[in-house]
Amino acid sequence: MDSSLNNALKRAKQKQMIKMIMTTIIVVLILLPILYKSGNYFASKSSTRLHERLFLHNEIAEPNIQIDSQVTSNSSMFGGNIITNRSKNINGYLVQWSTLTSSYDWIRINIDHNELTPGFYWTDKEFYEYDKQTKNKVATFYHPSIQEYYDGIQNELGEISQMDNYVAEVAISFDKPYSLQEIQAKIPNNLNIVWLYMTSPISDESNGPAGMPVYGFDPSGSPKEAYDRFIDALEEYDADGSNETIREYLKVNKNKKMTEVKILGVMLTGQTENFKALENQNFIRGASVGTTAEIVPYIKPEK
Repeated sequence: MDSSLNNALKRAKQKQMIKMIMTTIIVVLILLPILYKSGNYFASKSSTRLHERLFLHNEIAEPNIQIDSQVTSNSSMFGGNIITNRSKNINGYLVQWSTLTSSYDWIRINIDHNELTPGFYWTDKEFYEYDKQTKNKVATFYHPSIQEYYDGIQNELGEISQMDNYVAEVAISFDKPYSLQEIQAKIPNNLNIVWLYMTSPISDESNGPAGMPVYGFDPSGSPKEAYDRFIDALEEYDADGSNETIREYLKVNKNKKMTEVKILGVMLTGQTENFKALENQNFIRGASVGTTAEIVPYIKPEK
C-alpha cells in the first residue's frame, strides 16, 4: 500500500511539474513578443527624441556647422547610437568637422558633449581652442560683459588678411551690441555673415576657458523668419526652463522683432584678403580665426 501511494504521489508531482513547465513556456511565448514590441517602442521614442535634440542643438549652438547626415547605429530593443556627421562651409569649401556619437536607451539620451566641447592647446607661448577630431582651430566669441579672458581678447585680422589664396571663417565680437541693420552697414559686401552671436553664459574666463556654449543662428534667407525659428528652437530646447541663459534671453527678447534685437557678434566667411577692410575698426572688440581652406583652381569661392 505504501508503494502504491508513493507511486501515485510521484505521478502527481510529475504532472504538476509538467503543468508548471508548460505554463512557463506559454507565458514566456506570450511575454517575449510583448517585451520585444515594448522595448522597440521605448527605444524608438528615445531615438526620435535624441535626433530632435541633436538637430536643435546644431540650430542654436553650433556656429557655422552643418549636419551632413545623422543615422542610427547599433540599434536594438534596448537602445543604440546616433552618428552625426558634420562639416563647415567656408565660402563653398566644405571642411570636415568632428563626428558625434550619441547614445540612447529606454529612458536616457546622451549627446556626445565630449566632441562638442573644443580641446585646448595651452603652452607658455600659445593658447587656442581646437576641434578634437580634425584638429582645426575653433573661433572664439568674446562676451561684452566679460572683461578679462585668460589669454586676452585676440584680434587676428592682421594675420588672416596676409594669407594669400585662402578662404577663412572669423568670429567677430563687437564692442557693444548692435542691430542687424547696423552690422550690415559695417561689414563689407565681399564677406558673408553666416551666423549671428546672440547670447552666452557670463562666467569667469580669467583662469582659462570655461567651455560655455554660445547661442545664435544663421540669418541666411529671411533674417526675420530665421529669428522667429531661433526663438521657437530656444523655447523647445529649454522646455523645462532649467537653462538660465536661455530663460533670461527669452524673457527680454521673445516678443521683440528682428529689427529690435541686439547682436553681440557675427561669424564671417570670405577670402582672406577681404578681411583687411575690417582692420582697426572701432566696433570690433575681438576677432578670432577659425577654420581656413586653401583655394584650388577647380572650386570657386562663393564670394
